[in-house]
Amino acid sequence: MDMNIGVIKGDGIGPEIVEEAMKVLDQVAKVYGHTISYTQLLMGGASIDVAGVPLTEATLAAAKASDAVLMGSIGGDAKTSPWYQLEPSRRPEAGLLQLRKGLNLFANLRPAVLYEELKGACPLKEEIADRGFDLMIMRELTGGLYFGKRSTEEIDGVVTAKDELTYNENEIRRIARRGFDIAMKRRKKVTSVDKANVLDSSRLWRKIVEEVAADYPEVELEHMLVDNCAMQLVKDPAQFDVILTENMFGDILSDEASMVTGSIGMLASASLNDTKFGLYEPSGGSAPDIAGQGIANPIATILSAAMMLRFSFDLDKEADAIEAAVAAVLKDGYRTIDIMSDGRKQIGTAEMGDRICSYIK
Repeated sequence: MDMNIGVIKGDGIGPEIVEEAMKVLDQVAKVYGHTISYTQLLMGGASIDVAGVPLTEATLAAAKASDAVLMGSIGGDAKTSPWYQLEPSRRPEAGLLQLRKGLNLFANLRPAVLYEELKGACPLKEEIADRGFDLMIMRELTGGLYFGKRSTEEIDGVVTAKDELTYNENEIRRIARRGFDIAMKRRKKVTSVDKANVLDSSRLWRKIVEEVAADYPEVELEHMLVDNCAMQLVKDPAQFDVILTENMFGDILSDEASMVTGSIGMLASASLNDTKFGLYEPSGGSAPDIAGQGIANPIATILSAAMMLRFSFDLDKEADAIEAAVAAVLKDGYRTIDIMSDGRKQIGTAEMGDRICSYIK
C-alpha cells in the first residue's frame, strides 16, 4: 500500500517524539511491503515563527491532500514564550482548533490502557490497578463550548465574559454513531456522559443518544452524569468500555483517564472525520522544559501511528505489530524517565524507538 502522510512535528518535544513514530512506521513499511511518503507541514508555534500565524491556508490544504496526518505536541511555556503575548486567536493552540474545524475532525478517540508492566506506576489503589482497565473515550471535537460564540464586555459597569454552549441533533447523532460503531468492535458497552440534570444541551444529547442506541441492540447503553463519571474513573475504571461525551467534558475526562494509566506519555489519540481521514497525535503537551534532552517518552506518538494504520488504512495486522512491540519492550523492563521504577532499565527517546522497531520483524 502507498501511504501519503502529512507530518506536523510541532513544538517542544514534538519533533523528537514524531521522529521515533516515523522510524517505527518506516520499519513497518519495510517488513510488510508498504511505501510511505511524508509531507512536512508547519503548525502551532513553529508556524508562528515562520508565517506569523499558527495555521496557514497552505498547511490546511496540504493536510487535506494527505491520506492522514501524524502530529506531535504543539505550544510552549505560557509564562515565557512570546507566542503567548499574541492575541488568543494567533496562539499555537488556536491553530489546532482551526485545523480540527477545517478538516471536519468531529470524533476524537483516546484509549486509556493500563499495561500489566506499568501497574506499579498507576496512582490508584493496588486492588484497583490489579484489575487493570482498557477503555476508549469518544469525544465530540468540533462543537460545544470551545466553538461557541464568546465575548467579554462591560455590563452595568461590571466586566462580564460569555461563552456559548451549543449542540444540534445532527452533531450529536454522528458522534454517537461513531461511538457505538467502536463499541461493536470492543466489549459492546457505551457510557454516555452528560449533565442532563442541569443543561438543555445535555438533555438533547441524552435523547439523541438513546435514539441511536435503538439501532445497536447488541450494545449496552448507560447514562452517567459527568461529575459521577470523574469519580468512577478513579474508583473503578474497569467498568468502562466506551465513554461517549461532548467536547469540554471529554477534554477533562480524557486527561483524568490518562493519568490513571501511570503517565500521559503512554496515551495515543486519533481525531477522525466522516471518511477514513484522521489526525493522530499524543495526548500530552509539548513539555518545553525537557525539549532537546532526549528523554521524552515517544510511546504515545508511536501508538498514535498504530491507530493511524488501523483507522485510516485498515492495516490491523500492522497496527497489532506496533502495539505488541510496545508491550514487549515494556515487558523486557525498558523505561523512559516518566515511567521509570526500581529494577528497570532507563533509556532515552531514540533508544525507545529503536527497541520498539527491533520487535517488528
